[in-house]
Parts: sequence; structure tokens; C-alpha cells
Amino acid sequence: MRDVPAWREPAPPDATMGDPGARGRFGEYGGQYAPESLVQACREVAEAFRRAWADPGFRGELARLLALHAGRPTPLTPARRLSQALGVRLYLKREDLTHTGSHKINNVLGQALLATRMGRRRLIAETGAGQHGVATATAAALLGLEATVFMGERDIGRQALNVFRMRMLGAEVVPVTTGSRTLKDATSEAMRHWVGATGDSHYCIGSVVGPDPYPWMVRELQRVIGEEARGQCAAELRTGVPDYVVACVGGGSNAAGTFAGFAGTPARLVGVEAQGGAGAARGRLGVLHGCRSLFLQDDDGQIIEAHSIAAGLDYPGVGPEHAHLRDLGRARYVTVTDEEAVGAAVRLARTEGIVPALESAHALAWVIRAAGDGDLPAGSTVMMTLSGRGDKDVSTYKELL
Repeated sequence: MRDVPAWREPAPPDATMGDPGARGRFGEYGGQYAPESLVQACREVAEAFRRAWADPGFRGELARLLALHAGRPTPLTPARRLSQALGVRLYLKREDLTHTGSHKINNVLGQALLATRMGRRRLIAETGAGQHGVATATAAALLGLEATVFMGERDIGRQALNVFRMRMLGAEVVPVTTGSRTLKDATSEAMRHWVGATGDSHYCIGSVVGPDPYPWMVRELQRVIGEEARGQCAAELRTGVPDYVVACVGGGSNAAGTFAGFAGTPARLVGVEAQGGAGAARGRLGVLHGCRSLFLQDDDGQIIEAHSIAAGLDYPGVGPEHAHLRDLGRARYVTVTDEEAVGAAVRLARTEGIVPALESAHALAWVIRAAGDGDLPAGSTVMMTLSGRGDKDVSTYKELL
């Protein structure tokens, strides 16, 4: 299925990607649909984060950790050979070069610092591709916290390297054997576990999903991607702003962080989903994991299992702010197939010497396809976030190539 809605004029800067307010709403999406036993815990997280985010000391310590431990800023790399072949100017925001190998470390370092500020001694997390789990285990080890990571049994099998890394870092990895045994079920189990552990544990959600304040908090912690890229584009491009800003979308944290840096510019924002997990492109209004957003559902309103070769995109919905951006027409959401993603990964490896994560390969697959069919006009400038490196996916690539 091809999703090509008409572009609309960008909304003004103060109309998108701001503070969702006390109700945590992005238009009709978001909110706090948490069980009664978690309402107070969510309120405590929201209040603590608002205080911390307004504290220059907290922001300064996070910036220090991002620089000295995570390796920020990440470079903006021109993909010269691929650009020449496609007829566009493609730049890659290199989140694959961060410590732990993906953008996840940006969010986790912030939430781990928040947890210590709140007096929590343990981090609870869910993970699909394993990158969020590795980042959580890394931050916990760095700050002297415990970590418990819930991971679907199916994902444990296809992401064995990351499971080993988490355990080597000292985290407990809990297999989830219910449902599809993937990211959705890992998230459900992590939230259930948090119910009985709110006194000493912080739930470190990895994407822009969940009850308020998580969609906003995670976006703000990932905003560093977009703000860095915005400054780098201003220095690199004659126009100062790319024509298109592209990122892959599962729950949507790397895309939300990227888009936040460009929401007030004329750049056209494109979120690329897996064809089998297209919450923004094909989802319907519903509630899952504590928020109101767009989810894949059957005629009875039951959640339909997602499918993607990329474990990090194997989620049946999308973060509430992405649903709102879609409705505004400020961002466009498109889909690509597993086969397109694998082909794009091979092409990037052989033209630029970069093996991307399968999640990132989805974004690149759309750029390649759109350049070929004219959806990206010749000569366009494209800034794409390369959200992670492909080490974790080598066994999958090996099986398919």
C-alpha cells in the first residue's frame, strides 16, 4: 500500500511540538489512561521531570553525560555516492555513532538521571530490537542502578547479541512469552511489573508512547537530535534548511526528536513505517499502553499484531504526537516493505560503507523509492536520521543475503 497524502503548508512554530500541558494532550491524542495503581506514579514522574527540565543543573549534567559518555554531537554525513546515484543531496544524521549504537542512549541517560533525582534505585524497561535495553543497562551501570528489561521471546531469539550485551552490563533480561512475544507484549509486561514496584523503581519507557508525561518527556530528551541537525544543516546547506527531513517510525522516538528541531521550518517531515506496523498510516483511534493514539485494530476494536523484519518497528501503533502531526498535515507517514528495507541497507553498505540498523533502513528505502519515482524532486536536499547501526541485525542480513 502506498501512502501519499497531499502536502499542506507547515503549521506555525508554536502550533506543533510544544508542551502538551497538564493533560498531556496532542490534539485529541495522548492523555493518561493508566490503571489507578499507576496514576500517582505517573504524576510523580511528570512533576519531577518538569522540575528537572527547568533546572539548569540537571540540563547541564545531562549535556555533560551526552558529550563525555554518549559521544555527542553526532556528525551530519553527506552520502556523496548515493546522492549522485539518486539525484538528490542526502545527508545522514549519524545516531549510529553514539555509544551503544543508537539514539536510545539520549533518552535513557535523561531518565536515569531523573530516577536518581527521585530516589529510585532500579530502572524497568521494555525493548524490541534490544537497543533500548542495552542503553538502559548501560545507564544503570554508569549511575549505579539496577536494571530489569522485559523482552519478547521472539525478539530475544533474533537479537541475541543485544541480549548478551544487556546481561554483560548487569541487567536482568526477562523473557515475555505471551501474545506475539514481541515489543507490544514486552511493554505490557513492563507496565504490569511497575504496578508493584513504584516505590523503588522508575519505568524507563523507550519511545514516545505510554501515559503522560512519557510521550512529551521522551521527545524532549530526543530533541537533541533535531536541534543538532538543525544547526549542522544551517552550516552545511545554502538554504540553511533541508527540503525534506526523514526518519523511521515505530513508536516514533527518533523521528519525534528529529522533527522537533525542524517543526518551525519549511522542511517537509516524513515518517517511514514498516508496512506491517503502520499505525500512523493505517491505524484507527484507540487506547493502548496508557495513551490514546492510532493503532492497528480489527472491526471489533481488538489490536492487530504488527509485523516487521525490524524488531524496533514491530509495534501496532504510533506515539500520540505523531498521530497529531499526521492530522495537522505537518508530517507525512509512508510505508515500505521488508524487502525494500533490506535492499536499501545493502545499497548504503556498498555505496557509503555504512551498515544501518534494519529500522533505519526503512527510512532510507523510502528515500531511494521516492527519488526514483519523482516523489522527491531531483536536486532536493534530504536530511535523514540514521537511528542505529546494523551490528545487531547481522544474523538477519546473513540469512537473507
